[in-house]
Amino acid sequence: MSQLNAFTIDVEDYYHVSAFENDVSRDDWDNYASRVVANTRRLLRLLQHHGTRATFFVLGWVAERNPHLIREIQDAGHEVASHSFWHRLIYEQTPEEFREDLIASRDVLQDITGEKITAYRAPSFSVTEKSLWALDILAEEGFEIDSSIFPVYHDRYGIPDAPTDLHCRETAAGSLWEFPVSVRRMTGVNLPISGGGYFRLYPYRFTARCLRRVNEREQRPFVFYVHPWEVDPNQPRLPIRSRVSRTRHYVNLSRTEQKLDRLLTQFRFGRLCDVVDERRRETATDAAQVTADPGRAAADAAVS
Repeated sequence: MSQLNAFTIDVEDYYHVSAFENDVSRDDWDNYASRVVANTRRLLRLLQHHGTRATFFVLGWVAERNPHLIREIQDAGHEVASHSFWHRLIYEQTPEEFREDLIASRDVLQDITGEKITAYRAPSFSVTEKSLWALDILAEEGFEIDSSIFPVYHDRYGIPDAPTDLHCRETAAGSLWEFPVSVRRMTGVNLPISGGGYFRLYPYRFTARCLRRVNEREQRPFVFYVHPWEVDPNQPRLPIRSRVSRTRHYVNLSRTEQKLDRLLTQFRFGRLCDVVDERRRETATDAAQVTADPGRAAADAAVS
């Protein structure tokens, strides 16, 4: 059977993105025409067409205003997870502010779903070297899975030398599974290959070839991410002063849905929790083999 990969969706609206913060005040969010419900439903229909379940990292602000949408996601068998409440970069918050935001997001999602929320993704992958303390707080607040670290160089996020594979990380408050955003190592640099603006910018064949390499040559899963606004080429164009931010946000929006359809056809996807559960079982099996026959396990390790 082919490798199971994690398909993830960061549920936020077009005016929530971090790159627009200097031009769009949070105090004005309610004044913009929301498109997140319709766009999320487009992704839900696409996933249903392919028989694929995914993880939806939902902004608490969105969930509070659209509880029916969160129930639709849950009823379709997808995993509901936290994407913070206010979409603030972690490294611009104090630990106390981060905890408050995290709890607000977790609680509104748990009230809607009636289920424990155990997975988290930071806005703009803002767990960096300056904010690794956030992982301790996640564990303290009962989270079990994080997907907030991007092992690349970038002006807003990234830990270039971070581990690139799904792994269990020990924090001061206990274990936390970390699934970094997937990259491909090329000419000594980690190249982002698994979603967002990179997916819209790269030719599809290049993306697919890189992701296939992760599955087949490296024999490990990748995590893919997309936002609902990325399948909405008709979204309002905001007067954003930064040309770089405008380009990153609006490039190739009209092609995203078609490319996603191809991706879901060619790769096997599931929820983030399903991928982590597979790794847990593999780890438990390996540990049991070592306990039962440490000599055999050592010999196998030497051969590999």
